[in-house]
Amino acid sequence: DRRAMNPARLAFAVGVLCAASGCAIVDSQQRHWIFQPGQRTWDVGAQASQGMSDVWIEFASEQEKQGVKLHGLWLPQTDVEAPVMLYLHGARWDVRSSAPRMRAMHELGFSVLGIDYRGFGRSSEGLPSEDLMHEDALAAWQWLEQQQPQARRYLYGHSLGSSIAARLAGGSGNAAGVVLEGAFTSALDVVNTTWWRWLPMERLITQRLDAASRIDKIDAPLLVVHGALDSMVSPDLGRALYERAKQPKRFVLIEGGLHHTLTATNQPQYRNAVLELFNLKVASTR
Repeated sequence: DRRAMNPARLAFAVGVLCAASGCAIVDSQQRHWIFQPGQRTWDVGAQASQGMSDVWIEFASEQEKQGVKLHGLWLPQTDVEAPVMLYLHGARWDVRSSAPRMRAMHELGFSVLGIDYRGFGRSSEGLPSEDLMHEDALAAWQWLEQQQPQARRYLYGHSLGSSIAARLAGGSGNAAGVVLEGAFTSALDVVNTTWWRWLPMERLITQRLDAASRIDKIDAPLLVVHGALDSMVSPDLGRALYERAKQPKRFVLIEGGLHHTLTATNQPQYRNAVLELFNLKVASTR
């Protein structure tokens, strides 16, 4: 999501739309601009996804009153009692682009499921929204419970996916641990870190992505990781989200880290934080 949720682009476009149409189409256009659904992937992600198993999660959407079919990538451990992790990606790119992050967590001993929300990749077509993405994430979370009921379940949200993960973790109450990478307090706060903060965005943003109001409902150990050189989401927003959370928690600032490079930058620091906070004593290399 190099161009995902670009706050300057969003603020300018919403302002123009409101002036031209009285905000009649603001919600649908925000959803296009913020989430940027499609089938786009990075070459490195497509390569890293080779060998992962395709899974399909079908459920009836209460919000849209129709059937939904989600596509996921599944990277299991040979030990059926290994901890399992649901990976929630950010905007613009499909789940294959996140395969390197999924493999990094697999190397730490997790069986990992990554999903595409509807509108992304091979999942059902549609225009995502914050509420629909939450519904998709919840369906995947329940699928993991059904497939491996004996395993401890963890959540990992990257970028925009961090807000979806925070909402799910705060509502379900049964996560063993949560990782939020490149996270932010809310969509409005992201916009307010830019020159475009002079626009009346508080009244216009319909996709609030307000992780700050939900983070203190998470009862599981929480790891918030941010790149010191992240130019898309200010590290200050990741820190502010962390400050609102309950203990036990840890904030890790990766020196030299960008928005997309944390699993490759200073990996021992990231690795050790996951193992220590979640009390995972032995990491698998399978």
